[in-house]
Amino acid sequence: MSAPRTSKKALVIGGGIAGPVMALALRRAGIEAEIFEAYRTSAEGIGGTFMIAPNGLGALALVGLEAEVGRLGQPVGPMVIEDGKGGVLAEFAGLADLPRGRLMRRAELYEVLQRRLGETGVAIHHGKRLVGTEEGPDGITARFADGSSATGDLLIGADGTRSTVRTLIDPAAPGAQYTGLLGIGGYSSYRLPGRAGRGETVHFANGARAFFGYWGLADGSGTAWFSNIPQPEPLTPEHVHDVGMAEWLRRCRELHAEDLPARDVLRMADADTMDAFPRLEIMPSVPHWYRGRMVLVGDSVHAPSNSSGQGASLAVESAVELARCLRDLPDHTAAFAAYEALRRPRVEKIAANAERTNNQKASGPVARAMFRVLAPIAMRTFMSPEKMLRPVHGYRIDWDRRVSSSV
Repeated sequence: MSAPRTSKKALVIGGGIAGPVMALALRRAGIEAEIFEAYRTSAEGIGGTFMIAPNGLGALALVGLEAEVGRLGQPVGPMVIEDGKGGVLAEFAGLADLPRGRLMRRAELYEVLQRRLGETGVAIHHGKRLVGTEEGPDGITARFADGSSATGDLLIGADGTRSTVRTLIDPAAPGAQYTGLLGIGGYSSYRLPGRAGRGETVHFANGARAFFGYWGLADGSGTAWFSNIPQPEPLTPEHVHDVGMAEWLRRCRELHAEDLPARDVLRMADADTMDAFPRLEIMPSVPHWYRGRMVLVGDSVHAPSNSSGQGASLAVESAVELARCLRDLPDHTAAFAAYEALRRPRVEKIAANAERTNNQKASGPVARAMFRVLAPIAMRTFMSPEKMLRPVHGYRIDWDRRVSSSV
């Protein structure tokens, strides 16, 4: 992907997933970008498994990553909602005219993005923790904790749920909210029977005391799994680390002792393969997405809970849409306003739906029992796969269509 001539430069704060996609999309739009990451080292090998949905795959294709991302992980087959006893409440086969999403480790996508940044000449600077900005009539200067600085036309905050850029835009901006859930996940040598064991289905089960998700690995070697454990008070990463994975596995086995097939999957799980996420979080509605020459993208402004299956996909969508707006509109204020108008309704609706699911996951045993009774009725009457999946997974960005100030 060659870079067109450019007369603008953007400082992208954050080198995770949204930041690199933002830089690649800006480059395609004719805007120079440099990335500044707070951590001193890169994040190879770090992070658990997530899904890139069809809409996210479409956005990644627009920055030239369709082929590489299409080789990562494994495709998502039908999604099955279960009652925790092996009974099926509903099955969503996907939409025939859309590509299948892909399950992958965050580290896999990160490595692809880092390689593409190098190939396209986008600079990424580590150990650059943003501490302040100075804005003038012709540009903006970022100040970093190590005493260095960088100047550009724009500054884009892709720095996650604990965004420094968000607080610079609005010191009163809300922070991430804890969902009441702890996330644990890993791998098991247990092989699911039949079609499930061949990695063709992803299962979600509301167990007696915790939510459980699982799917067969594509090579048939075992099962990937995760558990969302109700935890009233958030834990620190240090606390989770000190408890140790062997103890977290023991607790998962105890919580899912009555659930099938969770009990069997966890019996053969390996603590050495596990990751723990001490506080699953969600971003509430952020009043101000931009101010002056600064704007937010990805988790810094819209992080739906993990229940949405859309966190990474929405982040890369927003990066590409922001690049389109900056490409087509005459000044950054108009571009930022158009970008927010395009994105806010979509991301906040998805976040609200995911929050309702999250609340149900964190509920007590009575509410769980009610869910198992009422969910099949609801899914038969008004929660068809088409109604649920089409508006979210079917979103497509028309890169060639120009953005107008009226959107």
